[in-house]
Amino acid sequence: MSATYNTDAETAKRLDTLTPQAEERLLEFTRSELFGKTFREGMDMVEETAAYLDGPGRQDSKKLSRNDALTYASQSMRLTTRLMQVASWLLVQRALKEGEMQSSEARQEKYRLVPEVKSDETLSFSALAKDSYALPARLLDLLARSEQLYERIARLDRSLYGSIAAQSGNTVADQISRLEAAFGRVVNG
Repeated sequence: MSATYNTDAETAKRLDTLTPQAEERLLEFTRSELFGKTFREGMDMVEETAAYLDGPGRQDSKKLSRNDALTYASQSMRLTTRLMQVASWLLVQRALKEGEMQSSEARQEKYRLVPEVKSDETLSFSALAKDSYALPARLLDLLARSEQLYERIARLDRSLYGSIAAQSGNTVADQISRLEAAFGRVVNG
């Protein structure tokens, strides 16, 4: 088993091509006021949503017609899923900031924000607001705010971690090797 672990660790190290500058940028972000504000906003929204869905939201959903109640249930599930992904991402960044997690671990794919899949059947917020006027205003507000927060976190994730995927096979060293190989062929050929 230790041989497997060593092979996995070696592979991860080889694939982990984040430059020192990009790593410092990541750590700088986690120590920033922007991160602190975003963390508080995300966690506050999780608490606010849970309080609403467990309290007034239950009462609001009981007043809806069957079709609207089904829409309410699916949208509240979508809202909860979205906010749990945001909270998970924020907690990983905090663990990185606190030194509870190494940056190489935080960069793993399992900690990346999963893009929301929007099928043709998924109602956009604007379509939802038009078509489901019977849904509680508070739910619609939480959906809109959570979507904005999610998109902001997704941009941060791409900005901070997207360079990892871009660097794979595209590091400066790889580019220099390609140039040397190309010019070596020209000079030698």
